[in-house]
Amino acid sequence: MVSPGVLIVSAPSGAGKTSLTRALVASRENVGLTVSHTTRPMRSGEKDGVHYHFVDHATFEKMVEGGLFVEHALVFGNRYGTSIQAIEERLAEGKHAILEIDWQGARRVRQVFPAAVSVFVMPPSLEALEQRLRDRGQDSDEVIANRMQAARSEISHKDEFDQIIVNDNFDQALAQLTAAVDGI
Repeated sequence: MVSPGVLIVSAPSGAGKTSLTRALVASRENVGLTVSHTTRPMRSGEKDGVHYHFVDHATFEKMVEGGLFVEHALVFGNRYGTSIQAIEERLAEGKHAILEIDWQGARRVRQVFPAAVSVFVMPPSLEALEQRLRDRGQDSDEVIANRMQAARSEISHKDEFDQIIVNDNFDQALAQLTAAVDGI
């Protein structure tokens, strides 16, 4: 039995990291997604404790002050963080802990878990990314413009990751992500 490890998956919003990680978790018993905390409002169809742990700003700040997060960030006006407990729970279950986080969080996690494997998911192009964001129908033109600006910045950090996966074919990208977790 291989010891469980940590897999970091980062990508700009709309590149497909959530779809890929959910498909990976559904296809493998030896992996588990860590559930992050956030201060953003719950979206339709989301469940507390499944998609995120939804908390208010005061609770989030107390967790930061208590040193409970391995990483946390302010993204598009909301706070997000991965608790150390979330990672330890997956590892204690004998599962690889999968973290969906941004490049800054990935840096912090690699400091605490230096053996972590990191993957950056790229869209096929910036044009395709913008179309995906529009197709989701969740955001205004202004929000999409902000996400595209953030995407350019995030993509500039792709070389900090162990592997880069271009998500232009979902099945191929999932096979690459599966290979990454198998390599832990």
